[in-house]
Amino acid sequence: MFERLSSDLTYLRAGLRTLRRTGPIVHTPRRIFPIVIDELADIHGDKPALISARETLSYRALAQRSRRYLRWALQQGIAKGDVVALLMPNRPEYLAIWLGLTRAGATVALLNTNLTGTSLAYCIDIVAARHVIVAAELLGALESTAGFLKAAPKIWLNGDPGPHAGAHPRIDLAVATLADGPLTAAEKIDLTIEDKALFIYTSGTTGMPKAANINHYRLMLAAYGFCGVTNTRADDRMYDCLPMHHTAGGVVAIGATLVAGGSVFIREKFSAREFWDEVVANDCTLFQYIGELCRYLVEAPPHPRERAHRLRLAIGNGLRPEVWPRFAARFAIPRILEFYAATEGNVNLFNFDGRPGAVGRVPWFLKRGFPIAIVRFDMLGQKPIRNAHGLCERAAPDEIGEAVGQILADPAKSNMRFEGYADTAHNSPKILRDVFTKGDAWFRSGDLMREDADGYFYFVDRIGDTFRWKGENVSTMEVAEIIGSFPGIGEANVYGVEVAGCEGRAGMAAMVCTPGLDLAALHAYVAARLPDYARPLFLRVCETIEVTATFKQKKIGLAREGFDPDGIADEMFFDDPRKQAYVRLDRALYREIVSGAVRL
Repeated sequence: MFERLSSDLTYLRAGLRTLRRTGPIVHTPRRIFPIVIDELADIHGDKPALISARETLSYRALAQRSRRYLRWALQQGIAKGDVVALLMPNRPEYLAIWLGLTRAGATVALLNTNLTGTSLAYCIDIVAARHVIVAAELLGALESTAGFLKAAPKIWLNGDPGPHAGAHPRIDLAVATLADGPLTAAEKIDLTIEDKALFIYTSGTTGMPKAANINHYRLMLAAYGFCGVTNTRADDRMYDCLPMHHTAGGVVAIGATLVAGGSVFIREKFSAREFWDEVVANDCTLFQYIGELCRYLVEAPPHPRERAHRLRLAIGNGLRPEVWPRFAARFAIPRILEFYAATEGNVNLFNFDGRPGAVGRVPWFLKRGFPIAIVRFDMLGQKPIRNAHGLCERAAPDEIGEAVGQILADPAKSNMRFEGYADTAHNSPKILRDVFTKGDAWFRSGDLMREDADGYFYFVDRIGDTFRWKGENVSTMEVAEIIGSFPGIGEANVYGVEVAGCEGRAGMAAMVCTPGLDLAALHAYVAARLPDYARPLFLRVCETIEVTATFKQKKIGLAREGFDPDGIADEMFFDDPRKQAYVRLDRALYREIVSGAVRL
């Protein structure tokens, strides 16, 4: 009882603090984030806002730089609703560009810097970009779209690409000639929080990325909401190494810090080797993580400065339950705040009281403001279960189901809307209708979760990642955690593969491991910790595990390749029930398996 009361009080304090920050947003609809930056420049002046190895921008310099980009947009005739795509690595200039362009009325599409060819062309075409701003070092990636792009946007270079620039104009040179002072009345475009600001793309783990609509309201909510969640102060400094083309690294980490008057250290890419030196040297107090980054740090060799930091809070998502206590203890992290949120959705959860492994909790007094539910789910049919009345049913405590959030058109509850995608064809599959009452609508998160008896939510897997074998549901995440904890295995990616003549999918694990891995010991380790239906039948030894820009493991290609040794160069093993051991998977054994000679 005392523990529950303490948790309730923690959530109440955090909720009230966040409400104070976010409440005014709807009452001042013309106060959008670029205008907030101008206000902050008047308050904080030459205080560092964005810090990097490339350059540092003060609050004043950031506002001035953004106004130059606004004036550039007006010179180009970019009007409200026009789309400009941005392809650039992490750096202070990145924020200055989209601040200025969105204030001019443009919608800025934040392109994934890891994409090339057809995927990159698709992302540009799907938003009908009129212009593309590309960092000089990424010009080659953009040029790889030749022959795939349907449109012909104008290309603007940022930086000197050397002799390969071609005929593309330099936007950095163009904006340097423009004024950076206060805007005239004619330069102030009439915008509100309802106007579109950004396109932020999903990771594309299940097909081509989708361009999610982000209006100015969602930008303000992310900045002020997370400022309240983290209780950010003017003396805080955020360490941000997450991609700025995604919400966490480009909006949440930066916005939540700046609106409190703090500073953000921006790193182009994460480096476990240099992390602690930079955290200490830059006096960082906050760290925005993706769970895999924490695992990389835990697996790294000891660093002399790993406990010499001033970090007061690590905030992020995807921190695995077995990594959480090791990360906190080894590096003396005072507080970890795990959260769950979807860029385009309305399912938001926060773990304010540090329950290891939980993504959040919704206390009784917040349930009306956060109508989130877990609905029973048919793993085989890959859809929510309907009862005799055609309605969905809430999952029982600890029952795995899909997390959904109610969609409301109430202007007073803008956080419960679903803004959708640039391609409207992607919208309807994300909306679940007639859920608990006829006519209601709920956002489908696409994620499987469970809620325990104490009301804590736990992420289980992505829909499509969890598979069914021998009549049981298998969580790839759970199996990967166990395999990945075995000595000598650096990383494991678990997925299901089809086996001829068998219902469902059999488990397979792609592993990065040290030479001389003790397969007999691994077999005993897995058998002692997983039921037989959850133990991977196939192992694949890889040099690396391919991940998305947000460090999510890619499974689709691996699952498609299956376990046929003729098409896979990696070494593979099979859990042979006749020998109760892992044996090398060769062509002869493969034929036995697919012919049914081996009873699975």
